[in-house]
Amino acid sequence: MIDLKLAPYAALLLRVTTGALFLYHGLVKLFVFTPAGTAGYFESIGLPGALGYLTMLAEIGGGLALILGIAARYVSAALVPVLLGAAFVAHFGNGFGWSNPGGGWEYPAMWALVQAALALLGDGPYALYQLRRR
Repeated sequence: MIDLKLAPYAALLLRVTTGALFLYHGLVKLFVFTPAGTAGYFESIGLPGALGYLTMLAEIGGGLALILGIAARYVSAALVPVLLGAAFVAHFGNGFGWSNPGGGWEYPAMWALVQAALALLGDGPYALYQLRRR
């Protein structure tokens, strides 16, 4: 039988893991692709370049907030549309499989559902700042 007292640690694991992945992706956009390059990519797929800057900030800020446990439930919920945008605007034309050239929509769509689950689960233990439901 599964000990349900351990269930909050699932939220902690998801929070820290996805936070680290968001932070990584945001820092790659910042230091490897550069902010101008990220904006240029967004423009190349028909989106405003400013959305590239906002996405980079969402990934870095959201990643740090998730790792530290700062309002993780709300941060996770706010990141769902970012991921759905990536899935259906940037990657949809590449097909389903993430291993397809250019990466398909499979991975960001799955990640959006993971963030939605984390928003439902809550912050988990060791969170610095939890916003409680009343």
